[in-house]
Amino acid sequence: MKTSKKVKVTKVKRFVLSQKNIKDKDLILEFTTTEGVTHQYKPSKVFEQLKDRFESMPCWSKYKSYTNSKNLPRFVRDLETIV
Repeated sequence: MKTSKKVKVTKVKRFVLSQKNIKDKDLILEFTTTEGVTHQYKPSKVFEQLKDRFESMPCWSKYKSYTNSKNLPRFVRDLETIV
């Protein structure tokens, strides 16, 4: 018998990655850009693909997070899979 996992989709006000949310492999975040486009992404999947980039950012070393309030960052949009 196959059991399905319940997917948690949490609405947020901006694109955000933090040390806390990258640990939850089942978490899906959803936000709407200023243009009204809705995006869903898994913070853990985005981080695992761009780990070196995030860890080299001053905001990551100081605050352990990265945010973008206007849009999905271009380097994330260019990824093949984010959910």
